[in-house]
Amino acid sequence: MLTWATYFALVPAQYESFTTTRLTVEVPSVREFQRRYEEAVPFSPVDRVTAMIERGASWAEMLDLVADHAPYGFLTYWRNELHPVMQLAGDENDCVAYLMGNVTIDEQMFRHEPRAMLYAPMRTLIWEDGDGGAWFTVDQPSAPFGSFHDPRVSAIGVEIDRKLAALLEALGAEVPIALFAS
Repeated sequence: MLTWATYFALVPAQYESFTTTRLTVEVPSVREFQRRYEEAVPFSPVDRVTAMIERGASWAEMLDLVADHAPYGFLTYWRNELHPVMQLAGDENDCVAYLMGNVTIDEQMFRHEPRAMLYAPMRTLIWEDGDGGAWFTVDQPSAPFGSFHDPRVSAIGVEIDRKLAALLEALGAEVPIALFAS
């Protein structure tokens, strides 16, 4: 009989840890920043991507599609409006979570290290604190991508840091110096 102890003795596991840097910048208001963010980071054209997959489109077509739809190099793949659900528990702070990324950049890491997709697309959060202050939070991209110790993946993580800096600047938010220090 196979027990958990026997199973774990038979299956070698890898344990790795790394440190990340969480970046939080003040924004004017949750909903105003959300509006600007969603203009700058539009939703991925899922129907067009699905059609391209079904007809076996070329990667060049995907590169063109993403370039045409991602003015700052990022697309939104998912949005979760947390506020309505959290209100049920009596929490009044506004909060919206996103998955943001760029599959054409992600592929450049995937070809060398598929595990990098644990961190691509990136999670971002626009939220309100207890005093009514509004904030944008994201983990610095270069940290998790650098944790794979592959210079090709690390370099792309740094590239994403720079793209994130350009996005924040375009949105009128403070650009954390960490995005230029990587």
